[in-house]
Amino acid sequence: MHSTFPLWAAVGLIAATPALAQTTPPSASRGALLYDTHCIACHTTQMHWREKRVATDWPSLRRQVQRWQGNAGLDWGDDDITEVARHLNETIYRFSPGATALSMAPVR
Repeated sequence: MHSTFPLWAAVGLIAATPALAQTTPPSASRGALLYDTHCIACHTTQMHWREKRVATDWPSLRRQVQRWQGNAGLDWGDDDITEVARHLNETIYRFSPGATALSMAPVR
């Protein structure tokens, strides 16, 4: 006797596919990947929550990322520095960058 995949099971799998796609977590941002790869070994969450932190606003946060990537010899460009600073701002600091994307552009 010939056994086939039941039609109702195939329909169920097809119907469930969009629901599975919606539950997939979003991929990490470039800033998160760079931070997790190069920074997290020394900069734990406690480092960012300490009372006397150096970053007190968006420009100083970006300058600190720029400073530490230089100290580590990472040779990141402005876009990478901005992405890591943005990741830190979105996940930890929550500084108000202003109303425009221009305010989160690289500090020169």
